[in-house]
Amino acid sequence: MLDLLIVNALYPDFGNYQTGKANSGASLKKANIGIKDGKIDYIGESEPEAASLFDAEGLIVSPGFIDIHMHEERFLTEGKKFYASKCMLEMGVTTAVGGNCGTQRQPLDVFKGVLDELGGAPVNYMIQSGYNFFRTEMGIGRHAPSSTGQRVILRDKLMNEIEQGACGISFGIEYDPAMTFDEMLFAVSRLEDPNYIVSAHYRDECHENIDNVDEMIRFSAAIKPKFQISHLSSCSAYGAMTECLEHINKAMDVDETLNYDTYPYDAFSTYIGSAVFEDGCLETWGVDYDKIMLTADPYKNVFCDEKIFHDARENHPTMLAVAFVMREDEIREAIVNPNGMVASDGIMASGHGHPRIAGTFPRVLGKYVREENALPLIDALRKITLEPAERMNLKNKGRILEGCDADLTVFNPNTIIDKADFSHLEAPAGIVRVYNGGKLALDNGIIIDDRLGKFIPYQGNK
Repeated sequence: MLDLLIVNALYPDFGNYQTGKANSGASLKKANIGIKDGKIDYIGESEPEAASLFDAEGLIVSPGFIDIHMHEERFLTEGKKFYASKCMLEMGVTTAVGGNCGTQRQPLDVFKGVLDELGGAPVNYMIQSGYNFFRTEMGIGRHAPSSTGQRVILRDKLMNEIEQGACGISFGIEYDPAMTFDEMLFAVSRLEDPNYIVSAHYRDECHENIDNVDEMIRFSAAIKPKFQISHLSSCSAYGAMTECLEHINKAMDVDETLNYDTYPYDAFSTYIGSAVFEDGCLETWGVDYDKIMLTADPYKNVFCDEKIFHDARENHPTMLAVAFVMREDEIREAIVNPNGMVASDGIMASGHGHPRIAGTFPRVLGKYVREENALPLIDALRKITLEPAERMNLKNKGRILEGCDADLTVFNPNTIIDKADFSHLEAPAGIVRVYNGGKLALDNGIIIDDRLGKFIPYQGNK
């Protein structure tokens, strides 16, 4: 007997899709879906006996959303709380990849230990080892070059994380501007397995030229693992997106390890004390201080003036700031491009943050699919389920097939939309149910079980 039968399910069948190839046979299909022992056990027109029944008439039953780029909790400074991953669960995410932009929040053994202690997390987690995290830990200044000896120690630290199950290595080049191309190559030189993933936050935004995207394309070609350009939206949505996408798409034709992720908002967020906000940033963006909003006391939801901006950088450097400097038409362009994945780049500090942490995937499905018809639903779902699953070697996730994990997100295509804004994080509308491993995690916006997620170690070529 099945544990659960979902009847009248409209679900995505991705056919024979391969990254960069024709989307062969992808379509939405209607069937009943049976779950047993955490797996999809039946897909068909019959109604096998089940302990529980759920009628999904009028709803989409999707593979659980997979966020390939977010920022995990900071347990050492904020306590053992799941601020970020509860938001992830509420917007339909079942698996998230943290440790991005070089800013791993704590050593991997600490992160895994907290999940073990608490008996799980709201979502499944994979973690990259953050190069900048260890660079800072060693006391190397953001504008200081690393010595040969320091590079060896850094690489050893990264490889220790890899041995503990990290899925790859991430860099935040802009955050430590002295980091060189050769330094990065040395850091990943021991990653022989091409199934690891390496990602990078660009050296600087692309305005008058796209040299910083081209640098990452060159880096991808020079290494063995897969390479991910992080949050292309905040890199290129200043007038350079079309040219950047042309270069990326052309490179992907010959380099199958290259790809990018992007988020659906025209403002980015990072720490006010970071190198992003150093002298000259406002002139580069062509804005004044009032385009920078702060997110925590004593300046919660306050737009800067010169005095507040400098006080925040000096006295509150870990406060998150939101910069309203990007172009909406170029945000859309990156999302609808045939290549690329959607990811949140979700980041929080003590429960505060950019609305992308709470609304990314419902926003894509509501705004860009339903309201604007900018891309078909099947393509949007591919970018938030199958593509990141393939990228992370999660062969039993990201698709609805017999034998796959029963990580499922059930949503109403007519009502799904983000509701969070830049002053208030709010759960989205339209997420009806979320199952993780066949068990109910969320029901109509109410979290039922926030301990179903586990740490997923690097999967290799399983």
